[in-house]
Amino acid sequence: MRLWTSGWMAGAGLILAGCVTINIYFPAAAAEKAADKIIDEVWQLKQEAKPADPAVEGKTK
Repeated sequence: MRLWTSGWMAGAGLILAGCVTINIYFPAAAAEKAADKIIDEVWQLKQEAKPADPAVEGKTK
């Protein structure tokens, strides 16, 4: 009988644990602002990588 009770309690605990949901909400404005910042940084890196003179780009060593 004691084994049956502990099995029932363990099963009930598993069912209750399975019903727990954790919701995480990200503010849309903050996420959009962070995305814009990352995009700006990527564009800035791409612009810095380009040579200033287009004629230099075609020359070979």
